[in-house]
Amino acid sequence: MDLHYLTVILLGIVEGLTEFLPVSSTGHLILASELLGYDSATWAMFNVVIQLGAILAVVVLYWRTFWAVGMGLLRREPVSWRFLRNLLIAFLPSAVIGLALHDYIEILLGAPQVVAWALIVGGIVILLIERAVKEQRFHGIADIPMVRVLAIGFIQCLAMVPGVSRSGATIMGALMLGVERRTAAEFSFFLAIPTMLGASVLELLKKGDRITSAAVGWDSIALGFVVSFIVALLVIRWFVGLVSKHGFAPFAWYRIIAGIAALIWLGWR
Repeated sequence: MDLHYLTVILLGIVEGLTEFLPVSSTGHLILASELLGYDSATWAMFNVVIQLGAILAVVVLYWRTFWAVGMGLLRREPVSWRFLRNLLIAFLPSAVIGLALHDYIEILLGAPQVVAWALIVGGIVILLIERAVKEQRFHGIADIPMVRVLAIGFIQCLAMVPGVSRSGATIMGALMLGVERRTAAEFSFFLAIPTMLGASVLELLKKGDRITSAAVGWDSIALGFVVSFIVALLVIRWFVGLVSKHGFAPFAWYRIIAGIAALIWLGWR
């Protein structure tokens, strides 16, 4: 197989594996660009758009939830409206701040050292939160009060620093604000839909006219999309089951080890 398509498949696997785990998919894709030696700027839009494959996995796995919410909205059921309200409120901070700071965020995407340190610091923070959080008051997305939902939305914005992890920031923020583990994880899945869709649309609007002339064309994006979709389907259910029983500490230790290894490798190369 052509080396280019092997890279496409590998990046699709990385995206599908890491998008919903609290380990930073963007950070892993940046480190992969350094490890494999390809031009990260050329692949920047590819890395954003294939995230939609992972997002589609959420829609497929939770279609019954979305169907029930949709029917509830038509019947004007309060719980369905609160579910939608909470997703939109949590999405709002990242939409406003992400649009305002887009150019600065792109600069950080070219800094693998930032990713390595963010992995380490994030891992330590997860361990501290895991030990500190005891009370779990909210067991459904629709039950979370608006003020706490907005706070989770602002905490998600920390993930604009590559290596922090969007899902990790959302989940840990939710845990600190009294949300039960499984609900926190699922809230991060659902919140990924508007967040990553918005990021992909913004990237397409800014750079879509250049994609056909770039080394990474629509065929590569389509392949990466499919690979990330299939891998994410497998990862999501496994992840929910794991954190329900064992918490997030295994991912924290992985982050710390991966961050230290990345710093050593970046210093020696």
